[in-house]
Amino acid sequence: MVWNTLADNINYAVAMVLFCIGFYTLIIRSNLIKKIIGLMVMQVSVFFFLVSVGYLDAGRAPIVVPGEPPSAMVNPLPQAMILTAIVIAVSTTALFLSLALRFYRHYGTLDMDKAKEDQR
Repeated sequence: MVWNTLADNINYAVAMVLFCIGFYTLIIRSNLIKKIIGLMVMQVSVFFFLVSVGYLDAGRAPIVVPGEPPSAMVNPLPQAMILTAIVIAVSTTALFLSLALRFYRHYGTLDMDKAKEDQR
């Protein structure tokens, strides 16, 4: 009984673990590229969570067919949200990478701790 509950919710647990790994990387690491990778892992975990929320075991495509109940259809809203979020994630990643490049050109390093020491 407990195993079935855990097996049914493994997607949510994996999404939570991925988010925690990304958050840990974002907070602990001082290298900007590693921070950007941690942010990307967090974004992917949110995408995975939203896709898991919209999943149905015996779901079918959301095409209305007369005589069939709409409750058996997969909700298309999470999928549309994920497509939009992927575009936003790519844009923010490109922005953060360009800011990291500017940081490197200014300080000569991508390590934030070293840049703080050099500034003093």
